[in-house]
Amino acid sequence: MTTAFSGGTASVPPAGQARPLRVLAAMSGGVDSAVAAARAAEAGHDVTGVHLALSENPKSFRTGARGCCTIEDSHDARRAADVIGIPFYVWDLAERFREDVVDDFIAEYEAGRTPNPCLRCNEKIKFAALLDKALALGFDAVCTGHYATVVLREDGSRELHRASDAAKDQSYVLGVLDDRQLAHAMFPLGDTVTTKDEIREEAARRGLSVAKKPDSHDICFIADGDTRGFLADRLGRSEGAILDESGTEIGTHEGAYGFTIGQRKGLRIGHPAPDGKPRYVLDISPVDNTVTVGPAASLDVAALTAIRPRWCGAPPASGALRAYTAQLRAHGAETAVEAELTAEGELRVRFTGAPERGVAPGQAIVLYDGTRVVGSATIAATEKAVPAAS
Repeated sequence: MTTAFSGGTASVPPAGQARPLRVLAAMSGGVDSAVAAARAAEAGHDVTGVHLALSENPKSFRTGARGCCTIEDSHDARRAADVIGIPFYVWDLAERFREDVVDDFIAEYEAGRTPNPCLRCNEKIKFAALLDKALALGFDAVCTGHYATVVLREDGSRELHRASDAAKDQSYVLGVLDDRQLAHAMFPLGDTVTTKDEIREEAARRGLSVAKKPDSHDICFIADGDTRGFLADRLGRSEGAILDESGTEIGTHEGAYGFTIGQRKGLRIGHPAPDGKPRYVLDISPVDNTVTVGPAASLDVAALTAIRPRWCGAPPASGALRAYTAQLRAHGAETAVEAELTAEGELRVRFTGAPERGVAPGQAIVLYDGTRVVGSATIAATEKAVPAAS
């Protein structure tokens, strides 16, 4: 028997713990985290709200800011906490965020990889720095507005599963959570099938002014959404060559870090391919500052190697080949794979259906067994698919 442990009205406390939980609700200033905190409080838990000040130079107003780290966001979170009737604090984690998320983001792009800062933030900030501080202060759990479900098993262990509403599922960006972090995670929105409009209607019924607030999007620390400009300001502009698959220079760029595998727009080559079809970024070489482009078919990947695996439960046996499904992007579809953990601790993955297109080193691969999240790892290398014979 299993039980959904979400912090909502159907949740139960951990095994052997009959009292209400002391819950620290991470409140971004958005509607999801506000409703999550309200549901946790309504379920009888002792909830305290906290807004994480992650930006060293937050914008005062949302104009030109597209993330969740503005001063306005902290005010919205405080107003929501007042309506819910819970204590509220602002914790300054800007230095830790810069070191673990922003600096890592810049370094990964500089190395020719494509990082996912949301996974890094969940791993290093919300369920490491924040959780560690919460536990030290006597809290039992950290509550967030993510759409995912924690299932409590009879033996007291927990599993991370997809949200009941697959359209809003965010388990991919939570695939970095380990057993300890999962044991103290609460996702009150994960086990209800509701549309975003219904969440907003619930917020309005509760008197939360964030009910009509636009969703945050893009990368929270890049206010204007210009990733290439953000990187150029920090890494400088360095002209390099854009090459075709034969190695012929067909254009120039101002920094290889400004490209990602599979990118089609913004290449500014100036003339079409001989066959008139679009060209895509196939390879990024920071060593000689070159970017290689070619046809879409050259993006097909048959297998990959991933490093630094993190398991949501017990790791699979080394050398055992098992069938899973995998997700490669936050909003990507599942694909069938066979995966094995090598003796060196790397994850070898082979796509058992059609090849995957545009897989980039630095991205995360998250493995699933049904709806259960098995674990995640960082893609280090890919193996091109062999083109089908004509």
